This record gives sequence, structure tokens and C-alpha cells, in this order.
Amino acid sequence: QVQLVESGGGLVQAGGSLRLSCAASYSTFGSYTMGWFRQAPGKDREFVGGISWSGTTYYTDSVKGRFTISRDNAKNTVYLQMNSLKPEDTAVYYCAASSYAGPLLQSRLYDYWGQGTQVTVSS
Repeated sequence: QVQLVESGGGLVQAGGSLRLSCAASYSTFGSYTMGWFRQAPGKDREFVGGISWSGTTYYTDSVKGRFTISRDNAKNTVYLQMNSLKPEDTAVYYCAASSYAGPLLQSRLYDYWGQGTQVTVSS
């Protein structure tokens, strides 16, 4: 059973930073594409960014230059570093894992999901 557990969410003022972590329970973590999504109240879940097994990253336009995704395959963990946070970044953030390769922007392409962690940015 694959499990993903996010941590690191919280309340931060606009302009501040947070780092989210997503720990995976499976030994083949290094072969999976990992993604971060978020869902704000009353809105659909949206793609934030992703990272391939080799470390190639891609982001949605609204977070480019502010958010950075990295992974440590030895620790089975993927990170989302969020800088210059804005109130509109407020959402529940989810990590997800996919056995597919390549930029994966659609949630339906991901096989496994974490439970989510709340990020709240105050103005």
C-alpha cells in the first residue's frame, strides 16, 4: 500500500515562506513522477508543479519564480518550497505520485494522493 504524508503547512503572513514535505512509504519512490496540487475553498483542485524521477521540474505560471520543487530519493521525500507567499496561495496542498513519465498537469494521471496540508496566507 502506497502512502503519501504531507507536512509543513501552517499560517504565514503575505511575503513569507513555507516548505512542505511529502514522505512516501514505497521503496520505488525514485521511479515516480511527483506532483503538487492545491485546492482553495469553493474551487477546483489545481496543478501547482511537478518533478520527474530525474529532477526535471515544471510549474504553473502563477507560482513560477516563487515556488521550487525538489526531491530526495534517498529519503523518499519531495519538497515544495514556497516563497513570497500571497493570500491567493491559501489552499489545501496535496502531493501526488504517478507511474507515468513526463510533465503531468492533470490530476487524473496520478495514482496516489496524500491527505493534504493546509496553507493559509494572511494579508
